[in-house]
Amino acid sequence: MIRRIQDIMRQDSGVDGDAQRIAQLVWLLFLKIYDAKEEYWEFYEEAYQSIIPEELRWRNWAVDKKDGQALTGQALLDFINNKLFTTLKELPIDETTDKRSAIVKHVFEDAYNYMKNGTLIRQVINIMNEVDFTESGERHAFNDVYEVILKDLQSAGNSGEYYTPRPVTDFIVEMLNPKLGEKIADYACGTGGFLISSLKYLEKQVKTPEDKELMQQNVYGIEKKPLPYLLAVTNMILHDIDSPGVRHDNSLNTSVREFKDEDRADVIVMNPPYGGIEEEAVKINFPVEMQSSETADLFMALILYRLKRNGRVGVVLPDGFLFGTDNAKVAIKRKLLEECNLHTIVRLPAGVFAPYTSITTNLLFFEKTGRTKEVWYYEHQVGYGTKNYTKTKQIRLSDFAPERLWWTQRAESEHAWKVNIEAIVNNNYNMDIKNPAKDQAKQFQSSDELLNQLKDSIEKTASLLKRMEQLVSNANDLR
Repeated sequence: MIRRIQDIMRQDSGVDGDAQRIAQLVWLLFLKIYDAKEEYWEFYEEAYQSIIPEELRWRNWAVDKKDGQALTGQALLDFINNKLFTTLKELPIDETTDKRSAIVKHVFEDAYNYMKNGTLIRQVINIMNEVDFTESGERHAFNDVYEVILKDLQSAGNSGEYYTPRPVTDFIVEMLNPKLGEKIADYACGTGGFLISSLKYLEKQVKTPEDKELMQQNVYGIEKKPLPYLLAVTNMILHDIDSPGVRHDNSLNTSVREFKDEDRADVIVMNPPYGGIEEEAVKINFPVEMQSSETADLFMALILYRLKRNGRVGVVLPDGFLFGTDNAKVAIKRKLLEECNLHTIVRLPAGVFAPYTSITTNLLFFEKTGRTKEVWYYEHQVGYGTKNYTKTKQIRLSDFAPERLWWTQRAESEHAWKVNIEAIVNNNYNMDIKNPAKDQAKQFQSSDELLNQLKDSIEKTASLLKRMEQLVSNANDLR
């Protein structure tokens, strides 16, 4: 289905590249899925009123009833550009507006219709209407299709930063073991992968309608960019979340000095953007010593201020955070190690985020339970037996099986080692520490190689001396 739609979109001169194709597809999907949810709300809530004007509801303009009256061509294009978008962008909402209604305006504030051919738009809509989202089975089956859409972001230029491979989000959430009733947050949620992994993990604990409501109320995300925000909201609606707790905002825009306990989370799961540079107006929201230009640094500082006492964190960070020793990084790492127990760093190989980036990353796990005494490192092994992951050999959840076995019964090995906090502090908070067992093995290997080279040299020297003796002997005989 998705491939058929993408093939049609490629024929449209207004759509340029994967990112625009995905953006075009998802606002259409949002309206169709939202319409299916409205059918459910109308059935169970007698007083339900849609925020969308009647003629703009999916059922009233997008469904082809085969009577020759379906909008298509220029008429459909004019309807979308001049009526649908202009109206949805200006929907009247205020603080009293129901959250599930207000989300329509929030989604369309930054959405855009890229397609310029109304006939091709009609073909796309007709394919989408082959899926009945009012049927729970079809909606759940479509979740796998939607995951394909999200994975396509990895090769969609800079948009790849918004997608974290599902095995990574699932593993992190599993290791944090969130409980029903705990507030779970991702302050740079991208397409909502960590939120979905958290919801799937919590579903096993849901026994009553009240439990489900409690779960929905406590999974929370913030996303700055419009495309991933739209993808995240649609993703959560597909997973039966009526009022997605995702806000379109920049988490770094609030001063960390303003956070109260109700602003903090029990569990924080994140893959913050890295490599970006923040402006001065953002940096002043942090203490002077932590005012870094690097986005990942500021998000790490934000986490420390938004984590509740006894709270837990799983975060993806590049190697640069571990070995960086500039003033801001040192200040952030000092605060991390003095206020939290950084108990585990899982070192990932290159290629996990291929083809978007080849930067090697790490999974940091810590708890706000007091200062760190020692840090365990675990070097993740590529399940394919290769050195790195690739675009065709991607990370799988089963590849984390060794970590799971090791997690509760920790022992040092060729893949696991621990480092005392004093070693990190004395190293100017450089946490890029290799496995000493491997370094020692390399030293032994180097010694063996040197010995072999020396032995080989001696043998060659002996052979040369013997040859010289023969030449001298032959010369004497000739005399």
